[in-house]
Amino acid sequence: MKATTVNFFAILFFSVIAASVSAQEKELPGNLNKPPVAYDNLGRPIKRDTTNQTLQHRNPLEDSITIVYHFFDSTRIHTIDSSISDFYTRFPIPYYYVDIGNLGNAAHSIIFNPIVQPGFDAGFHAYDVYRLKITDTRFYQTTRPYTETAYLLGSRGEQMIDLFHTQNRKSNFNFTFDFRVINSPGAFKNQNTNHNNLRINTAFQSNNKRYTNYFIFINNKIESSENGGVQRDAKLDSLSLNNPFEAETRLGTSTFNYRNIFSSQVNTGTAYKESVFLMEHSYDFGQKDSLVKDTITYKLFYPRFRFQHTIQYSKNQYLFEDFFPVYNDYYNYLKYVLVSDTVMFKDEWQSLINEFSIISFPEKNNLNQFLKAGVGYEIIKGSFSYYTKDFHNLYINGEYRNRTRNQLWDVAASGKLYLTGDYTGDYAAYISLKRSLKKNIGSLELGFQNVNRTPSFISVDSISSFPVLPHGDFKKENMARFFANVDVPPLNLQLMGEYYLITNYVYFNGLYSTKQESTLFNIIHAAAQKKFTVAKHLNLYTELHLQQITANAPVHLPFIFTRNRFAYEGNFFKNLFLSTGIEIKYYTPYKADDYSPLNGQFFVQDTATISIRPNVNLFLNIRIKSFKGFIRLENINSVNPADGFAFTHYDFIAPHYASRALWVRLGIWWNFVN
Repeated sequence: MKATTVNFFAILFFSVIAASVSAQEKELPGNLNKPPVAYDNLGRPIKRDTTNQTLQHRNPLEDSITIVYHFFDSTRIHTIDSSISDFYTRFPIPYYYVDIGNLGNAAHSIIFNPIVQPGFDAGFHAYDVYRLKITDTRFYQTTRPYTETAYLLGSRGEQMIDLFHTQNRKSNFNFTFDFRVINSPGAFKNQNTNHNNLRINTAFQSNNKRYTNYFIFINNKIESSENGGVQRDAKLDSLSLNNPFEAETRLGTSTFNYRNIFSSQVNTGTAYKESVFLMEHSYDFGQKDSLVKDTITYKLFYPRFRFQHTIQYSKNQYLFEDFFPVYNDYYNYLKYVLVSDTVMFKDEWQSLINEFSIISFPEKNNLNQFLKAGVGYEIIKGSFSYYTKDFHNLYINGEYRNRTRNQLWDVAASGKLYLTGDYTGDYAAYISLKRSLKKNIGSLELGFQNVNRTPSFISVDSISSFPVLPHGDFKKENMARFFANVDVPPLNLQLMGEYYLITNYVYFNGLYSTKQESTLFNIIHAAAQKKFTVAKHLNLYTELHLQQITANAPVHLPFIFTRNRFAYEGNFFKNLFLSTGIEIKYYTPYKADDYSPLNGQFFVQDTATISIRPNVNLFLNIRIKSFKGFIRLENINSVNPADGFAFTHYDFIAPHYASRALWVRLGIWWNFVN
């Protein structure tokens, strides 16, 4: 924890130093489709002064900021969300995810969310939701330095610290970083977590607007103790002190168990480390132009042809270790025979990807329309207890995007095919067509996706250090997905439907075994979201998901999942924005996946049906200018009338894994404009 604290304050110090550096007169990049402007020595936008005027008008933008962003590999512009109605827009774990008992423990979605990436996959995804990723990296353009800090404090020492900063050092160079710490001792024995995430990314465009460079560095450190669940499920509501820490767990039950919010030590559990470096740079050929406005000439450039190179290096370590294993616990609960006084499984992977692409822009005034063709080469190396393995792959990819200038049509199509190497024949294809409906009543989107992929490495290859026993010679998985989305903003209504056709599906069917389902099966997912205005300042937000699966398919999902928020909200006292009310989440009983702590995998089980009470939470969200505050009283449904109305009724989210009882969270998000 000391190292974490030092890192946090070091980053905070350098961000303050960076924010204080004065900006010189500069221009905004042309890819924002806005004319260049000048800036004063505080980075505030002003009109260029080309005369010898002695009087200057007050700058109306001196207390404002213009900040927009786009995601990596996307040109669509977004603005920062300042709404407070939904806590989960800022909480890192989506509301449709369930964990195994503590913030930072293994988690998975109860809405079907398959792997759709062809090519190599190590197979460790139980902690993906806590990682910072390339795909969700945001590149900003801002007229002034912008910082947002967040601190979340929960019951039993749960903490989350989040720091974000972005600024344009020059008009053509932006620097952004994210830093997040999650630390939670948990309510039960041996489930403490400590995660550290850091992301630094930059965007640069040359003055002549021909050369562009994007850089991303990500470092994810995941540490989570594994307790294997509780030993006696039925005893949780009759503990002598009503303290879940009294319950004996299946792992980590030795005398070395302790709770300390300032310690990140994991004696029995999972430790994943990831480092990613990515650089994408390009050079454009096109047409020069100029714009004359108020006697000022702005130089413009319209790219028509682009050469692009992307290089990415990744290093991943997946580790489970137990320094104090108890033989009987491993044998009785995990069916694992200890052969030494220490348990350790470790896989390490390194990958280097080089990709070269050519991009054409048919219309000079529409950069959202382009045609891309590329070729890439992968070198992947794995290291295990007694073996090493190398993969070499050559692939091609292509993409077409067109958001028409009249904003009515949005077309996206992409494909990737592995030509040679260990993953020959893997491919992914995607196409979607979106149409804005007349009179701005909404939009309709239709799409298709097909993926043919080699199953994840840990599922099919027994040379992994982790205890996994593949059953059979596995073929490539194939998944086809048809989807449709309808958005009607005037009615505050969104509708969505998905239809999956899956064959050769590979899954874990036990603590250490994997299996392939060769029979074709389907999954139907339909969802609706709607905001109802009940009365002035009273709103009901409701969301409903239905999931239907072919009988005997090796996928278990709740048939119904719903989330409802009844809120009193509005703008009061000029600067006070308020949203307070009750939130209820519920899903129907189903045979929820069990969890194997030794290899970090959720697996299909057919013996236990998980049934929960409706999850009830109270919330109070406020915003006063740049300050946002959130107070939540969660899991009120854990009240037990038979126990004097104490909060001792524990729902189970997986066999032997109990959810939290009453939980309090207090969070603040505060942004600063320098």
